[in-house]
Amino acid sequence: MIINYIFVTELTTMSHNQTIGLNIAKYRKLLNLSQQALADYLNVKREVISYYETAERTIPTKVISKIAKLFGVTEYDLYQSDSKESQLNFAFRANNLTTDDLESIAEFKNIAMNYLKMKRAIHSGK
Repeated sequence: MIINYIFVTELTTMSHNQTIGLNIAKYRKLLNLSQQALADYLNVKREVISYYETAERTIPTKVISKIAKLFGVTEYDLYQSDSKESQLNFAFRANNLTTDDLESIAEFKNIAMNYLKMKRAIHSGK
């Protein structure tokens, strides 16, 4: 029984890692970011992003939160295999965004997402 439980847990974890990795790659490409740009934003090596996207490494919760902010999605969206690409889209005219630029974009998207959540809550209470 214990062996079966461990095996099922590992399969579930692997499935989550794969789903998150696929979503990171999808959103990264939608934003036209390279693995290197995302790595610089997260202050990790480019190879780490590749490991995350291919589910070779488990992604720490703090990293998932930071990535979600940059992509304009919730952390929950990154766990969904049927993610609807419901990210906040903003046009930024720049070819070479710096890490500071990405930090500012992530904070702006976070503020916008919180505003939209509050707006929905207010309107659902009427």
